[in-house]
Amino acid sequence: MASAVRSFEAQAGAHGWRAAFASLEHRQFRWMYASNLAFFFAMNGQFVVRSYLAFKLTDNAFSLGLVNLAVAVPLLLISPFGGVVSDRVEKRRLIMAGQALVVVNELAVLVLLVTDLLRFWHLLAAVFVMGCLFPFMMPARSSIVSNIVGRQGLANAMALQFGGINAARVVGPVTAGLMIAVVGLRWMYAIAVVLYGVALLAMSRIDRAPPADGAGDRTVWGELGEGVSYVWNDRPVRALMSLALVPILLAMPFQALLVVFAEDVWKVGGGGLGVLQAAAGVGGILGSVFVAWRGDSPRKLRMMVVSLLAFAGTLMLFAISPWFLLALPLVLASDVFASVFNTVNNTAIQVIIPDHVRGRVMSLMMMTFGLTPLGLLPVSALAEAMGAPFAVAVSAGLTAVATLAFLFWSRSLREVDQASREAISRNVQPAATTPAPAEQVSAAS
Repeated sequence: MASAVRSFEAQAGAHGWRAAFASLEHRQFRWMYASNLAFFFAMNGQFVVRSYLAFKLTDNAFSLGLVNLAVAVPLLLISPFGGVVSDRVEKRRLIMAGQALVVVNELAVLVLLVTDLLRFWHLLAAVFVMGCLFPFMMPARSSIVSNIVGRQGLANAMALQFGGINAARVVGPVTAGLMIAVVGLRWMYAIAVVLYGVALLAMSRIDRAPPADGAGDRTVWGELGEGVSYVWNDRPVRALMSLALVPILLAMPFQALLVVFAEDVWKVGGGGLGVLQAAAGVGGILGSVFVAWRGDSPRKLRMMVVSLLAFAGTLMLFAISPWFLLALPLVLASDVFASVFNTVNNTAIQVIIPDHVRGRVMSLMMMTFGLTPLGLLPVSALAEAMGAPFAVAVSAGLTAVATLAFLFWSRSLREVDQASREAISRNVQPAATTPAPAEQVSAAS
């Protein structure tokens, strides 16, 4: 109990750059962070490995699309039910069960690969299983952070989480590609399996996170309806999730068009494309670090609006840049601002929502990220007709206009800061007057 209190006080008293890593003062969060790093490094590295395997097994580029489809379909269809399960059961056990199945699933593929028995349908089945497991693990992962650090520590903890994920997104694929060239595909796959095992062991060091009282009293469909009803009726949460759709549908599709900029606009080829993607990834990391440092600001709405408008502005400058070297800092800056917006938006939602619907709300948020392909269709069609620079510039302009329109017309959005303050004040427990077990003290807000 004493160590948990000291950890909580260390977070509250951190200043300067130490504040950016305040959540790591908490032992439970360190294990959670280690588990996430190992898991997402393995996952992002496997994207490269699976693409390589799919093409090698079929000699057909269409197979790459099938592999991604096998993950996306169950992710979209099962996500709402994954959130219901996350709210009904003990979260650590759910995450560990999912990660154990991931290890078994990937180990089976490794055995088939080593014995030269692997076929393309085996790969499709394996990624389909992964797509079925993610909707259960990811809402529970997001929910358990609140149990560990409390609502007041969410901004810092979520920023560090996003920073780790962005680092894995940048470093994981590059490392996987290098490892395939140096030690071979089979050893790279074995390393990924080991990382998944490390993630499972680290998660086992985290305390239990039981469901809220009354969870599971209703049917699955009833609880699913309750989650949807909560999002619809809670005006600040609905406004935040609606605002999050603006960059997802309008601006973020630009990432899929980076190859067009590299090949057709600046003529820098595959190497230039890699540099562009790396710059975008580094920007995502820097944005997360900034939120970890400054994310405890009570004026979250201002931070979201400013970062979203800055994202739109730098993206427009990137689109019209005539020079590749000028485009690099612009794409880095645009992803800094995009990361700031996404992290603050996600944190604000996490702070406001009550614990008993947290998993269901997180699962609905997961589904919104699956809408990016819908935004890509009109943007790519416009790029085909008018060129990628014009299409991305128009998308950036529409993002700025939509952001300002939301701010002007949505009173619920303007009430977000007040809703956040009220949610935190409702959950603050005076340490001097309220004795609690160590787990409760460490999660107090």
